[in-house]
Amino acid sequence: MGKNKKMTLWSLAWPIFIETALFMLLGFVDVLILSKYDDLAASSVTVANQAVSIATIIFTVVSSASAVLISQYLGAKQMQSASRIAALSLVLHLITGLLVSAIFLLFYNPILRFIGVEGKILEFGGQYLSIVGSVMFLQALMTAISVIIRNHGMTKISMYVTVGMNILNTIMDIVLVLGLFGLPKMGVVGVAFATSLSRFAGTVVLGIVLFTKVEKWSIFKLLKPIPGKDIRNIFKIGIPSAFESLMYNLSQIVITAIVLKYLTDTELITKTYVQNISMFFYVFAISIGQASQILIGHHVGAGQPDEAYRQGLRAFRQAILITIAICAAGIVFRGQIMSVFTDDAAVIAFGSVLLFLELFLECGRTSNLVVISCLRGAGDVYFPTVCAIISMWVINVLGSYLLAVVLGWGVAGLWIAQATDEVLRGILMILRWRGGRWRTKSVVQKS
Repeated sequence: MGKNKKMTLWSLAWPIFIETALFMLLGFVDVLILSKYDDLAASSVTVANQAVSIATIIFTVVSSASAVLISQYLGAKQMQSASRIAALSLVLHLITGLLVSAIFLLFYNPILRFIGVEGKILEFGGQYLSIVGSVMFLQALMTAISVIIRNHGMTKISMYVTVGMNILNTIMDIVLVLGLFGLPKMGVVGVAFATSLSRFAGTVVLGIVLFTKVEKWSIFKLLKPIPGKDIRNIFKIGIPSAFESLMYNLSQIVITAIVLKYLTDTELITKTYVQNISMFFYVFAISIGQASQILIGHHVGAGQPDEAYRQGLRAFRQAILITIAICAAGIVFRGQIMSVFTDDAAVIAFGSVLLFLELFLECGRTSNLVVISCLRGAGDVYFPTVCAIISMWVINVLGSYLLAVVLGWGVAGLWIAQATDEVLRGILMILRWRGGRWRTKSVVQKS
């Protein structure tokens, strides 16, 4: 691996963990501060961000594929090819980002109505989505730059930038939402401006780092002539990877629509808070999975499939143990955790039940996050997608409706259905990794 010999799972994972946790904290802080302003305002931002999550899947087509290709090219010591993929990724992200921004700016209200949002939540959600959605090209560029920097082993850089973004976002949230220093209380609009400005700052800083420490502006010359083979590889890898994310986010939108139509505001508010809490239960799994994908991509590109196999199993075992420990702590302190958001006794009671169910859900989710990342690093992207299509819609969506509405289990039924989906797919992913079919899926051949 040349200069990347010092890369280990934990040297890559801990900065990714901090970065991911802090990036999640951007949304967590938004919801927490808005909860002091208006419970429905807090829920509206969570619902609006589901639409944003769907849009970012378009970026996933390019980012997931470029991550695999860059890591495998670096492992094969084909540096110019890695730089060419980096340049292509930046261009494609900018184009798709501008397109998504235009769509949100023009159609934010119809998008929210399509999800099933109405009333006060539609008003709040529209205010948020019209601002944050219109600058989605910043998110696209941040995604592209972070992928390039991470796959060169420089995971600390993105972490430091995200720390700065969180500090800036939190300060602006408090000032703009709550109306400090004589400013009016801007509520959801304040959160939207804070989020957008912090992303702008983060994009600028990451861009400076990219072109001073990792690549040169001259990499764009590598796109002449147009690299048709690279574009085909990006879509060959990226579309299945993105489709899996699409299935997840679409299923979550359908489940949210079920909640909006059949369940109470109390259950919607509970779902909002527990979802934000649960992000910190699986952030370790995300970071370990992403670090593993980088390492496995390097090993596969270098022609070391046995080491890649052992790395995947080590990552899974470590991630599952950490997840169990975190969820156990969440169960012990579930009442106190819910009290951070609200003093509504009904919401706290509902939330306490869901935090208990999180133990089963997160064990399955951890298996998926880590092992699917390992499969992607090796270039095996179709099997996880097929499993996602079947399991998410049959077990998660249909199961949510049957348990929550037909059987009347309410919001707890949603969690049981999702946990069943995650556990089943997790088992299938582990069997796939141990079976070794991924060994034949490498995109890059070692020179």
